[in-house]
Amino acid sequence: MDRTPAINLPPVILWLALAFIGVHAARQFVSDSTDEWILFAFAFIPARYGAIGDLIPGGAAARFWSPVTYAFLHADWVHLLVNLIWMASFGGPLARRFGAVRFLLLGALSAAVGAALHAVLNAGDEALVIGASGAVSGMMAATARFAFSPGGPLAGGGTEAYGVRAEPLLSAARNRRVIAFVVVWFITNIAFGLAGPLVAGVSGPIAWEAHIGGFLAGWLCFPLLDPARDDDRPGETLAS
Repeated sequence: MDRTPAINLPPVILWLALAFIGVHAARQFVSDSTDEWILFAFAFIPARYGAIGDLIPGGAAARFWSPVTYAFLHADWVHLLVNLIWMASFGGPLARRFGAVRFLLLGALSAAVGAALHAVLNAGDEALVIGASGAVSGMMAATARFAFSPGGPLAGGGTEAYGVRAEPLLSAARNRRVIAFVVVWFITNIAFGLAGPLVAGVSGPIAWEAHIGGFLAGWLCFPLLDPARDDDRPGETLAS
């Protein structure tokens, strides 16, 4: 008799989740001064791209890695858990379709674009931006590009649902399920962004701009990374 795994997620999701957990757990065992250095060196800070940037831990070099490394830092365990739940829910289908390398690339691009949009709208801000929400938002958008297509995993698809041909951008924009998902997503993120500290478990402002930037990156970059090409057979098994 075949046994169904207790955790049926692509390995890349599990390894990335362990990386997030490992980083946050390690920060609990270092001194406050060391943790502060880690935060300032690897969090995304819009002010880093001005004259003050050379004075922040990490210096000018951190301008290159912080648009991605901030995704590995979280404010607390609740913040981390929320991102892990959304990544497992929407990143899982995407990882099954994309494979590990393309999945990680889209996550990194989404994090970077999210950071860029936040910096544009908050130029010179010295507040630290941390959390995987920008990257996860990109995963959610990319998953929406194919999951709601006819035969997709969120549209009654069967065993070949993760390899279903994705709808073109304009067709997806007319798909009622996709429209509903995108509208609810944007309303929820804007509402949380405005509510900020009023939300239970949130100790500071929510970088909703980074969420939106990540979502747009995942939505628009999906066809560039999608392994299902026009000459692929419908339902062809993709990298897992």
